[in-house]
Amino acid sequence: MLVWGLFIAFILICLALDLGVFNKNDHVIKSKEAGIWTAIWFTIAMAFSGVIYWLFNAELVENPTGLSPDSAVLKYITGYLIELSLSIDNVFVIAVIFSSFKIPPKYQHRVLFWGILGAIIFRALMIVFGVALINKFEWIIYVFGGFLLFTAYRMLKSDDSDYDPQDSTVYKAVKKLFPVTTRMEGHDFFIKEQGKKAATPLFLALIVIELTDILFALDSIPAILAITADPFLVFTSNILAILGLRSMYFLISRMLQKFKYIHYSLVVILAFVGLKMIFSHVIEIPEWLSLAVIIVSLVGGILASRYLKGGQEPEEATGKAEELP
Repeated sequence: MLVWGLFIAFILICLALDLGVFNKNDHVIKSKEAGIWTAIWFTIAMAFSGVIYWLFNAELVENPTGLSPDSAVLKYITGYLIELSLSIDNVFVIAVIFSSFKIPPKYQHRVLFWGILGAIIFRALMIVFGVALINKFEWIIYVFGGFLLFTAYRMLKSDDSDYDPQDSTVYKAVKKLFPVTTRMEGHDFFIKEQGKKAATPLFLALIVIELTDILFALDSIPAILAITADPFLVFTSNILAILGLRSMYFLISRMLQKFKYIHYSLVVILAFVGLKMIFSHVIEIPEWLSLAVIIVSLVGGILASRYLKGGQEPEEATGKAEELP
């Protein structure tokens, strides 16, 4: 438990430095700054693989699945890349939410900060219950696998351009619980209006993002559980990927229209992981192959978006992207 406590303390320190020091003043996060922070978070996540090796080699963390240090590192990196790749779809939805609620760019980081903090708590609970279910009921892995295949099919057929956060059940429920105003005063989530406390668009966006992340976690948690049922590896890989989501959002949200085919990369990854879970007791797929499938799928989607005809012209894509916050 000491190792878990130290990791959680490290995450809390990072979050405190993020909001209290580096982003104390609200400002628009440009692509250069977002790129630097994305690189920093990725470096931290990759460096943590060395910590994983040391912990498992020194037997300082529980190892219920009997992993070797090398295998633990490979599973951690694979789980991290799965979560990071699935977050790309989340980035698009966040951009739509911010655009729908007309959130000024300089306040978006603060909304994402509190959204990520809530996501860490919810995902920790989901990981604990998910690992417990797999350890207690082996057959549940087939349910998770089938769910991921269904999600891949739904993602293949879906049209995210029709998504409107203000038509969601969550938005309507919040409006029933709190008086809602379209006015904003700085980065406050609530303001006084006609003597009553009213929720600003910032709070509405935060709640919708929070609930949306829970829905995304229903896909990503089973996907990581397909790689390993070790709770420490699942938790650390998932949380470190989530921490990098904010900077990744500011880096790629304006470029999403240029990567038309990246959506299909996520379909391939989810389908592969779902099949891996369903056939886990029949075929043992080495971790290096899982890692290769993820990398090849993402690179393939990026290259297809760049070179295949039928996509948007760069000028047109950029124009559309600029409409996003």
